[in-house]
Amino acid sequence: MRIIISVLLLSFLAACQLLPISQKEQYLTVLHTNDHHGRFWHNEDGEYGMAARKTLIDQLRHEATQQGHNVILLSGGDINTGVPESDLQIAEPDFKGMSLIGYDAMAIGNHEFDNPLSVLDQQIAWSNFPLLSANIIDKKTNQPAYQSYAIIQKGTLKIAVVGLTTTDTAKIANPQYIGHLDFVTPSVATQPLVDKIKSKYNPDVVIAVTHMGHYHNASHGINAPGDVTLARALKPNTLDMIIGGHSQEPICMDKQGNPDTKFKAGKACWPDKQNGIWIMQAHEWGKYVGKAVFKISNGDKALVSYELIPVNLKNEHGHFISEEIAKDEALYNFLLPYQEQGALKLAGSVGSVDQYLDGKRNTVRFEQSLLADLIINAQAEAVGADFGIISGGGIRASIKEGEVSYKDILKVHPFKNRVAYIDWRGQDLVQYLNVVASFPPDAGAYLQYHKIDFTINNGAVTVKTINNKPFDVNKTYRMSINSYNASGGDGYPVISNYKNYQSTDVTDAQALRIYIEKHSPVKVEQL
Repeated sequence: MRIIISVLLLSFLAACQLLPISQKEQYLTVLHTNDHHGRFWHNEDGEYGMAARKTLIDQLRHEATQQGHNVILLSGGDINTGVPESDLQIAEPDFKGMSLIGYDAMAIGNHEFDNPLSVLDQQIAWSNFPLLSANIIDKKTNQPAYQSYAIIQKGTLKIAVVGLTTTDTAKIANPQYIGHLDFVTPSVATQPLVDKIKSKYNPDVVIAVTHMGHYHNASHGINAPGDVTLARALKPNTLDMIIGGHSQEPICMDKQGNPDTKFKAGKACWPDKQNGIWIMQAHEWGKYVGKAVFKISNGDKALVSYELIPVNLKNEHGHFISEEIAKDEALYNFLLPYQEQGALKLAGSVGSVDQYLDGKRNTVRFEQSLLADLIINAQAEAVGADFGIISGGGIRASIKEGEVSYKDILKVHPFKNRVAYIDWRGQDLVQYLNVVASFPPDAGAYLQYHKIDFTINNGAVTVKTINNKPFDVNKTYRMSINSYNASGGDGYPVISNYKNYQSTDVTDAQALRIYIEKHSPVKVEQL
């Protein structure tokens, strides 16, 4: 009897060995972050930071490996722009830090084009993982300008990762850097590419790592369509999951499939699912590491668990929401010289303001802002302008009441745009305003203006005063503007080729610094 049982057992085990790999039950743990925006170092409250992130990711990798899971680590892009210590060093600590953490791939985000393309080339060279985008096309060659996809082997799992970038990059990135690039509809780029990848490689899992934004029920408004639109546009079973970024939110849904508006750090979270495709995003800045566990059996990928794990986030009382994560010593020591070098360049006060200046996203893209008034005053003074404009999306941070450092200014102005001006004839100015004043709230293009008063009736602008003097359609007026908007950034009309346009060598940050130094203490109500 024992012999018979032994023979049967050996036969069963042999049969298991003969099963195709794809038929075996396997597990894949997907770890992800997005919209890093220069946060290689922890903030002043000790929150997030890449050293603590590495400790957490190392721990999650170890736990998954102990359970026999394969692990992949992905980023939804936008590594650049947000913290002066990083911006001044063109994100060298960030990309090298990601390499040391062990990222497997990332999507190219729109902020990867904030600098000349030679900088992006350097960042790609610093990275030991691929930066991906399948829908950025070189107009001259009609070929992808960057690596479109990667085939990544994790244990016995073959994983295809396709990169995608928001088509809004064409209008929100610096036009001077991307004029030779086309940003094609993501689904148009994705469907034939994935079909080709499946035919050639027969991958076990197909992931799109994207920087396009998650808009519930595809309601993207004036933004370019995002991940939900992509998922719905593809043939069933094209993708297994989308690891996203750009809208900078934690994607958490309730049982009815609606956004979980009550989600807070430490609470349960469940991603969106559209057309059979899971869609995930882990807020911003490395505040969370997303962790999805998939069971893969007979070609089916079932999501077993999902969580957004906070990285040393604190509650309103200043206490860590969960147990503090220790900083990885080796990565901390690697990043420390970059932090010290950046801080040295930013030390000291340049002046003061007498009240808080709100530069939050839900202010400067919705209503006129005192901070915008200060910025425009600085730029108008730098070029001798009568009035000025900027797009609300160009304001990236607030300024606290009291002493102002150059670091504070660079947080507001991280893009290194040049201050420029144009001399308008009155009638031409009105025609220009008819366009730029029409951009709606909740858009980066939303017009911030100062020292000009006008009304809009049925889409037509009527200018009342400029610099507190009655408007004269026959006069010429000088308007300050930055080089980004003048070159068509945020969808503004291109005026940089007009003969009465002139760009200076002064950056927006330099102009604001000079103004605060000269007029300090700045009395905000007198702007």
